Amino acid sequence: MERPETHVLLIEDNPGDEDLVRLRLVEGEPHVRVDCVSRLGDALESLSREMPSLVLLDLNLPDSRGAETFRKVMEAAPNVPVVVLSGQDDEAMAVKAVHQGVQDYLVKGDVSSKQLERAMRYAVERQALLRSLEIARKQQLEFKNQFLSHVSHELRTPLTCIHQYVTLLLDGLAGPLAPDQSDHLKTVLKSVNQLHAMIRDLLEATRAESGKLRVEPRCISIAELMQQAVAMMTPTARGRGVGIEMGLDSPVPLVHADPDRILEVLINLVDNAIKFTEAEGLVTIRASMMEADPESVYVSVTDTGRGINPEAQNLIFERLYQDPDSIDNNRSGLGLGLYICKEVVRLHGGRIWVTSEPGHGSVFTFTLPLFSLARLMSPVVVQDGKLRAAFVLVRAEVSPLINPPRGNWRETWEQCLETLRRCVYVDKDLVLPPMWASGSTETFFVLASTDMERAPNMTTRIKEQIERIEGFNTKGRLTITTSPVQTASIDRTQALEKQLAGLAASVTDLIMGTMENKSKRNSVRHFN
Repeated sequence: MERPETHVLLIEDNPGDEDLVRLRLVEGEPHVRVDCVSRLGDALESLSREMPSLVLLDLNLPDSRGAETFRKVMEAAPNVPVVVLSGQDDEAMAVKAVHQGVQDYLVKGDVSSKQLERAMRYAVERQALLRSLEIARKQQLEFKNQFLSHVSHELRTPLTCIHQYVTLLLDGLAGPLAPDQSDHLKTVLKSVNQLHAMIRDLLEATRAESGKLRVEPRCISIAELMQQAVAMMTPTARGRGVGIEMGLDSPVPLVHADPDRILEVLINLVDNAIKFTEAEGLVTIRASMMEADPESVYVSVTDTGRGINPEAQNLIFERLYQDPDSIDNNRSGLGLGLYICKEVVRLHGGRIWVTSEPGHGSVFTFTLPLFSLARLMSPVVVQDGKLRAAFVLVRAEVSPLINPPRGNWRETWEQCLETLRRCVYVDKDLVLPPMWASGSTETFFVLASTDMERAPNMTTRIKEQIERIEGFNTKGRLTITTSPVQTASIDRTQALEKQLAGLAASVTDLIMGTMENKSKRNSVRHFN
């Protein structure tokens, strides 16, 4: 039986060395096909067309030199073994190459045909072994994730039952309790809630590790999310004698994020901050903008607690990590909360980090992407290279008749949103991504290229179409309002990019104004 042909890609710019390597290859392995290129760019193009059995690589090429050369080759062909051929015996470079995944390192002048043939064979075998180990590792990880997910789901049912019966007893529905019995049941309930939280974190971490954690970004006000986090955590902070407040650099633009996931991150960070802050300490949530990074909002949670040592700061976001210096009473979780926070922030395209000094508190900071209204609305608000004459902001508010809503309310408002998108002119009007607000009411905005005199034509069309949705009138109500977008301050002699930025600012201010809750606004502390 004839042996299969070995395909070698030789990346070498010296004609003499190319001929020498070809000769050594043919002497040691007759069933070999050698393709040679002299530049890294040509090699990457060749790899995009056909993957060879092995790559022989010279590090110093006309368009690339040193470690960057093999890094780019290995990025283009991660499953192909690479053997570096160098004109000099550089042990440091050899070690670095092997650490980054290169299978072998040979000096061209000293290599014989047998050495080259043996290096190629071993490189292919080692790469195949590494590939098999990686496949086995992924299979083990998938099995582990499936097992943990199954066990966690199975544990939820008995825990829910325990929770219901303990709550029933504490409420006195099964008869009066003695004080010590009530205390014992409260301890049981606390442990059940703690176990529920552990199971939830375990499921979330399993989804994150297997790539199944999902986010659904919406156009949100980070200030409203922060206010909600403060309101939810105030009783916990009060119980420990810790103050909690929030601050905003005014104004903070809208962000593009999943409100439920970001609230989860905020609650986790604030809860940790409260746990590790002594009585009479302070926890502060703050959102701000940075000149060096104008595309992101920076959200920080600062505490006046005991701080984190430098070694722990490097590990604190790792899965299952717990600071060994933590107070025992505070170690009530599995060490998954910050890992989940990191994964959620990463899925938003942001980053999270901690700065801390032992004895002087900690600051956890994460970034979220700004909602870029100017980029989104550019195709519809510009005509013939100029900004259109007038704009109206249409607000469509869909709320359930019964609160909390019954049935599948999400499906209802999603049908309304889809209908709204069919009611506008795609070349003149823009339906903005759904706004988030606490509660069941869903608010949608349309930026319409029209004026207030013609706006009723659109609102009538929207009202008629949404109210035709089957069953809508028995589930919800629709409220539509219109507001003119002020464009008088926009200098139309400026560059179009600046005009778009001015229009986006006007629309954002109008949206923020209509979504603002005065009672919540009074609770915000603004920092200068």
